[in-house]
Amino acid sequence: MTSLSTIAASIAPYDGNDMPVDAVRDFLARMITPVTDAEPVDLFAALGRVVAGDVISPVSVPPHDNSAMDGFAFDGAQLRAGEPLLLRCVGTALAGHAWSGVVQPGECVRIMTGAVMPVGLDTVIPIELTTTEHDGGIHIPADAVRTGANRRLKGEDLLQGGVALADGELVTPAALGLLASLGLSKVKVRRRLRVAYFSTGDEILQPGEAPREGAVYDSNRYTLFGLLTRLGMEVVDLGSVRDEPALIEATFREAASRADAILTSGGVSGGDADHTKAMMQRLGDVAFWRIAMRPGRPMAVGWLNRDGGIGASDEQQRCVLFGLPGNPVAAMVTFLAFVRPALLQMMGCTRSEPPRLRAICTEPLRKRAGRTEFQRGIVSRTVDGTLVVRTTGNQGSGMLSSMVHGNGLIVLGHDQTSVQPGDSVDVMMFEGVI
Repeated sequence: MTSLSTIAASIAPYDGNDMPVDAVRDFLARMITPVTDAEPVDLFAALGRVVAGDVISPVSVPPHDNSAMDGFAFDGAQLRAGEPLLLRCVGTALAGHAWSGVVQPGECVRIMTGAVMPVGLDTVIPIELTTTEHDGGIHIPADAVRTGANRRLKGEDLLQGGVALADGELVTPAALGLLASLGLSKVKVRRRLRVAYFSTGDEILQPGEAPREGAVYDSNRYTLFGLLTRLGMEVVDLGSVRDEPALIEATFREAASRADAILTSGGVSGGDADHTKAMMQRLGDVAFWRIAMRPGRPMAVGWLNRDGGIGASDEQQRCVLFGLPGNPVAAMVTFLAFVRPALLQMMGCTRSEPPRLRAICTEPLRKRAGRTEFQRGIVSRTVDGTLVVRTTGNQGSGMLSSMVHGNGLIVLGHDQTSVQPGDSVDVMMFEGVI
């Protein structure tokens, strides 16, 4: 069975006290095993799930040549450069009602969008580009259309027997429509991940409790719930746990018995005086890192054994642990940078990294090489269409309001230095992620 030390030995250089962001992603990619259990579900239940096995199209889409617009269908071989064309309309083809007549040279058929192209016809002229003569003839101006125009070919979207959705693709709203267009009522998907999470600490208050000196309200429990729910996880909320060894151990054991992955917030930095870190080490194989990033330097990753014992020999008998920093923004950024891609990989999803865009920074950003920074930003568009970004202001890791006011994270790479106004920067947008 793979151990964390084995994975660490395969990553060069490995330094748990100063882990580059890319090394963390590489490490997590090596330790994650996707779930294999799958089930067929109705299309309406498939949104956000991951396809299990290639979906093969039982039909061609579209199933026949059809018109891309309302107009007149005719044989495009009759067109001559620089010459108009006069045709006689001999019928009408409606969507859902194929016209089965025979069209002779010099004739055309009135056709509606989506209607099957009559035999021998390959070109459609939009109705607004034609004029009707006094004798009913359809006049097509010179060079108004080219042969083959405005015709959708059978199978041009998808051919029968082709792969409609590949194994590991996320079922999006567009994918639902594609599956429906194939006449499928069900699709085989991987089961939902079960993720347990809880907060620890005697200083944690839940909303609705009376304030007390030295205590803070538990925001991480609610942001993690939102992040996990957006991912389509089966969420196991184990609440808030006081900083007592017996309670922490019991909660870890329950989480490990019920979930594929466990998330905690707080208790993983070098200076923490609580019992969370010690219990992680006792119940599993866990590494504690200081990541070269800002915000979100401390993080714990590893496995806990499902039966709560030590030395599980089967990978199916252990669940993945992510110990996030306690500061609210640091917890969210660490989740977005590392946990979200890892959970998507566990789901079997082949697209785990969100796309980034490039925007022009409108202000100077101080940055030293040797760490990755994720600064909360606000992306907007200028009157000429240029994407620009500015920070939300104070970048303190406890300022959760900055994650509300921002719409993305400005990502400044490990080797990057200070940014000047007018420089292009990478931005990880929140929309579609959180």
